[in-house]
Amino acid sequence: MGGGPKVPYPKHVWSPAGGWYTQPSNWKANTAVFMGVILGITALTWKLSADREFRHKMPEPGRFYPSRYWSKQIREHEAAQKANKTEES
Repeated sequence: MGGGPKVPYPKHVWSPAGGWYTQPSNWKANTAVFMGVILGITALTWKLSADREFRHKMPEPGRFYPSRYWSKQIREHEAAQKANKTEES
């Protein structure tokens, strides 16, 4: 039921993925390190994007708008609106 023996392959072929039938003993650690690298790059890209984000038109108050939580421009605009509203009262 095993489908037969493994297919013969040349031993001198190198592959960045490890070649045929590879299963390195430290694959879990390698995966964790690479996921950490991906997470770090994503966080840096997210931060750079949030810092460079610019809105010509601000979102309506009370409407769900995800970037309202991380966009500095929108947070400052809403804080200024809240301050103006309390000064008027």
